[in-house]
Parts: sequence; C-alpha cells; structure tokens
Amino acid sequence: MKNPSGLDAVMRVALNGLFLQEPATGTGQYLRELGAALCAHAPADEFSFIAPRADPTAPAPVIVAPPRLARENFAKLEFEHCAFPRVAQKNKFTLAHVPHFGPPLFPTLPTVVTIHDLIPFRLPAYRGSRRVQWYTALAARGAARARALVADSEASARDIETYLHLPRAKIHVIYLAAQSRFHAALDATELERVRAKYHLPERFILYLGGFDARKNVARLIAAFAHIQAKEWKLVLAGKLPTQDSAFFPDPRRAAVENKIADRIALPGFIDEADKPALYALARVLAYPSLYEGFGLPPLEAMACGTPVISSNGGSLPEVVGDAGILLSPHETGNWTDALTHLMTDDARWAERRAAGLAQAQKFSWARAARETLAVYRAVV
Repeated sequence: MKNPSGLDAVMRVALNGLFLQEPATGTGQYLRELGAALCAHAPADEFSFIAPRADPTAPAPVIVAPPRLARENFAKLEFEHCAFPRVAQKNKFTLAHVPHFGPPLFPTLPTVVTIHDLIPFRLPAYRGSRRVQWYTALAARGAARARALVADSEASARDIETYLHLPRAKIHVIYLAAQSRFHAALDATELERVRAKYHLPERFILYLGGFDARKNVARLIAAFAHIQAKEWKLVLAGKLPTQDSAFFPDPRRAAVENKIADRIALPGFIDEADKPALYALARVLAYPSLYEGFGLPPLEAMACGTPVISSNGGSLPEVVGDAGILLSPHETGNWTDALTHLMTDDARWAERRAAGLAQAQKFSWARAARETLAVYRAVV
C-alpha cells in the first residue's frame, strides 16, 4: 500500500523547530505555515518538530530536545549541530528538514535545507563580527553536505550558486505565500478598530518592515517630501531603532532633515493580528528595500487589495510581477512620481488593486507543500 507521497512506507519527516516560538519572524512564519500545509496535504505521512522547548500551538507534534549549554549563542549552535540531528536519528525519521540557514555539519539523515537569503554574502555591512562570520561559514559547509536545498526565489537560488558554489541542480525554488488572514474582505469595524488603536490618519502611504540600512527607508522619506498634497501622511510601521546609527538609521532624523516630521506617523510595532487591516487602510504600500530573499509584505499587501510600489532589487520582481510598480531603489524622483499617480488617479489605483489581488492568488501554502513534498521524495 502506497501513501500519497508515492512511497511504500510512511515517510517520517523531522523539522528543525528552533524558530517555532518566534512567530513574528519570517522564518517562524515559514516553519508554522509549511508545517501545517504539509500535514494537510500528506495526512498519511508523519511530520514532527524537534525543538528546544514544548509548544502546544505547533501545527504538528513537538519532540523536545533541551539544549545542554546555557549561553544562548552556544545553545543555538549545540541544538543545530548536535541535538537536532541526534534526536532525528534516534527517533528513526526518514529525513530531516532544516528551514533556515543552520544545517548540521554532520547530518545523521538525508537532509533538506531552506536558505531564505544570503544577505551577509551580498551586503558587506551585514557580515557581522568574526563570530558571526564563523557561524555563517559553518552553515555554508553544512549546506554543501545537504541532499537538497530550497530557495524562496530565483534570486536566492542564483545567490546560492554564486556565493556557496553549489550546483543549480541541487537547488529547488519554492515560493512562500501570504497567510490566509490576508484578504480584501475585511470587516469595517475591524478596520476602524485598527485605525483607532494605532492613531492612523485618514489618507496615508504605508511602509511596514524593519529600519536597518538595507530597507532604504530614507529614500522613501525623501521621495515623500516632494509630494505637495499636505493632507497625506507617510506611516512608517515597525519597531524603531533604539539608537541612530549607520546600520540602523533612525527615520525620525531623515524626517527632520527633509522638513516633514509633521507628516510622518510612527505607530511602532504592529501586532500580527492587526496587519491585514493596516494594509487595507493604506492607499499604497511602498517598499524600497535594496534586497530581499522573498519579501512577504508586498505579497500580503496585494492579498489585502493594496497596490504596491516596490524596488526592483533581489526577489521583489518575482513576487510583485506586473501587478505593482517596480522602481530603482536609488532614484528618488521616480518614487515621488509613482506615489503621486496612485494617490491622485483613482482609475490607475483600481487597476493596480485588481492586478495585485490576481498576483497574490498565484502563491499558496498548499502549492509550497506539494513542491516541498516533491523534494522530499527525490531525496529519499
């Protein structure tokens, strides 16, 4: 008797659950969404997380493998390279899947590794301390020993080829998706609740994400400063830097330098449950990032019916496609023009909204699960 995976016996997959308890991170969301989709798509197979701590909210059973080392950095290293492969082998799993760039140097089972991006290789400012560089080099050696690699985009796949010197045949591109809660049919009461909670203006352009240098928020502020319509605000959502630095430039300084501090709204950290309404309330999502391995915010915004203006860097053209407006992240004037057009031209805005909704439908976690299962089958 064969199961839906096409194998003669049940396929038992161990997923590294290190990021289970970090659902606000991209890796944590990927881990949970993929785990749930795998369980739904292949109920005859078995999927389990191996994690340092129990988690009753996980979409599949959790096998606890507590770290033996107390210091956080060493505990992470010990879990990735020792505890996870040891427990996976002990429990006789068919294969292991590490959903982040932290594969074991000595895998005990056939191993699949997801590499979301290689930002430290692409951008020198992100290479970190010598300890971080050593960890990255260790992860690169572990990736070379994996049976298969999964990349979020063709852009990331090219980076894996270029910087890790691994064969393209070993790399499988599997796109992420927005969670099902991101959709256009949101209740008016919910929209007004979120508007009141974060003191959002009536008419605004939205940026949602981090404020590290790669996000290029200063470029967006400079572009918005040239927009003459004073009734519009720029909402910069996300946790602000605790200190202004070259790596974490504080957007408040750029707002003052561009003389538009009174036209900038800073709601701070946004609860995950509130993000769909935040997108839906915005006229446009502006995303000027210099590089993304995938870029979930533009996809989430399109799923909520909000047009997107994005940079053309990294994977973003693959995510946004022809539905959004793609611009160089280095040319301020083009951003000002594109924002102005979507703020003032209702017909063009409606066209971009419809195109964005259609583009978002091309991505699904069911599809990601099917394609990931195909990689598993090829490996075992």
